[in-house]
Amino acid sequence: MAKVHVLDIAFTHGGERHAISPVLIQDAQDTILVDCGYPEFVPLLQAAAEQHGTTLATVNRLIVTHHDMDHIGSLAELKRQYPHIEIVSHESEVPYLNGTRQSLRLTQALASYDELPASAKEQAEAFMNLLRAVEPAGVDRIVTSGERLPWCGGVEIIHTPGHMPGHISLYLPEQRTLIAGDAAVIEEGRLAIANPHYALDLAEAVMSVRRLLDYEIEELICYHGGRFEGNIREALLQLVDAYSIDYDEQQ
Repeated sequence: MAKVHVLDIAFTHGGERHAISPVLIQDAQDTILVDCGYPEFVPLLQAAAEQHGTTLATVNRLIVTHHDMDHIGSLAELKRQYPHIEIVSHESEVPYLNGTRQSLRLTQALASYDELPASAKEQAEAFMNLLRAVEPAGVDRIVTSGERLPWCGGVEIIHTPGHMPGHISLYLPEQRTLIAGDAAVIEEGRLAIANPHYALDLAEAVMSVRRLLDYEIEELICYHGGRFEGNIREALLQLVDAYSIDYDEQQ
């Protein structure tokens, strides 16, 4: 059975402590990296991999959950250092990864810029410049929802839009493990919607969480928060119910 390693990476940004949790899935034939952090994070990824007794040189597949900067910032650099790596993404993410379309997060930031108070514009401009600086990378394999990749005992693609239209989560049936990406995050020990005010479609994001209830999940890994501790099904139900209540109150 393939091993699943959570690469818990802590770092400082803007004077604040942050953490992300890319994932390595590894068996005797393949090593899959799921998401790869901000630009210039290759040394941090390497150090985290070494803590689990492996190296980035063993990675031969890299699955991208979506094109937010903290998930793809080191994608091009990794491909340069390890040209054998096969980059995998959902079909609708391809033009944002290869640079033929502007990042949806940049489009969103530009649309709200004029409404910001003057005191917030400098920070917004810095954020947009960071988004513009992310280096594009080509996609080697396009996947669709429901597709089951044959690596590491099987990796099922679950289209979980909302946070972004092409967002995917991954289900490992042998391990009954769900790699959520940003379909859900862990905040103070509870599951939550990732940055709900910035979700491209919040209602769809909640529906994506509901879709995860169709899977038998014994381990849930979030990109922001790592491994979830607690009753996973109950936590997913509580998250869906919380937003259902919010929608009822708005109507």
